Amino acid sequence: MTVEMSREEFEDAVASALDEVPPELSRLMDNVVILVEDEPPDGDDLFGIYEGTPLTERDSWWAAGSLPDRITIFRGPTLRACDSVDDVIDEVAVTVVHEIAHHFGIDDDRLHELGWG
Repeated sequence: MTVEMSREEFEDAVASALDEVPPELSRLMDNVVILVEDEPPDGDDLFGIYEGTPLTERDSWWAAGSLPDRITIFRGPTLRACDSVDDVIDEVAVTVVHEIAHHFGIDDDRLHELGWG
């Protein structure tokens, strides 16, 4: 079952999830942009993806002319996997936290251990 949710409503869910990130954590995010796309590349069923250099791997030369890291949240796979708007809102929140964690250098194995798989 695919949940019906406009792109605007989905973007609002992503914005709300970002608003829930503690300020002390969001202040540490550096040179990263959050995007919403309808579908992931290559037909994957990803809910989100982090593309960039994690903060833990950056050196003093990294920032000179570097493009921002990207966190992309994918609308289509999320809507297809959820049974209700509330499920979408919950999944978006988990996905946003998951991808932000990658920005901070936390890998999938550790996220699964922490319950954010």
